[in-house]
This record gives sequence, structure tokens and C-alpha cells, in this order.
Amino acid sequence: MSIKYTEDHEWIQVQGDIAVVGITHHAQDALGDVVFVDLPEVGKSFAQKEVAGVVESVKAAADVYMPVSGEVTEVNEALRDDPSLANSDPLGQGWFFKVKLSSPAEVDALLDETGYTQFTAG
Repeated sequence: MSIKYTEDHEWIQVQGDIAVVGITHHAQDALGDVVFVDLPEVGKSFAQKEVAGVVESVKAAADVYMPVSGEVTEVNEALRDDPSLANSDPLGQGWFFKVKLSSPAEVDALLDETGYTQFTAG
């Protein structure tokens, strides 16, 4: 499945009933050099748009919102050890966490790449 985006600048890629979540290129550009990430606890469930973590940079801190409802199944320990991965590879090695979808239809309401590009341009 393709990557979807939120207006809060998270991306999500669904693989079966598990989704990988991270922050977008736009978000990491706006934040600058990421120096710390606070990742959610594995096993914790979140509602869509609930704060699931925090990303801090040299110039700002921002909440990371859950793009869909679900339970966190894994966090990126490599990102915790090296937060700069959120800058150098936000859509790859810089992913934040994986979530088991509790309401897969929520993904359909998220922005596609074209919609997100238009959103960030305006």
C-alpha cells in the first residue's frame, strides 16, 4: 500500500493489519536537527489524533500524533539511540513506531501524496 499523510505531518504505511508511522520530510525540515524522541510504550493503545510521542529539535518540540486508532506493537529503538535518523531518512530508517490497526477504514480518510503536497504548499 502507498504512504498516506496527516495534516499533523505524520506518514503511515499499512502492511496488512500493521502500520508503520513516522514524521514527514516537511516536518523534519521545519523542526531542524532532531536531538530527542519520546516514543510510545509498546502495548499501549491510542485513539486517532491522540498524542503518541514527542520529537525535539534544536529549535522546537512537537507532538507526534497517532494517525489511526490502534495498539503500538513496536518502537524504533535505533531512532531512540540516534534521533538524527528522523532527519536523514524520515521515510525509512527514521520511522517512529508500528501500530496494529483497530479501525482500518481510518486510513482511507488520510491524505495521499498529492493531497499532502497541496496541503503543505498552501
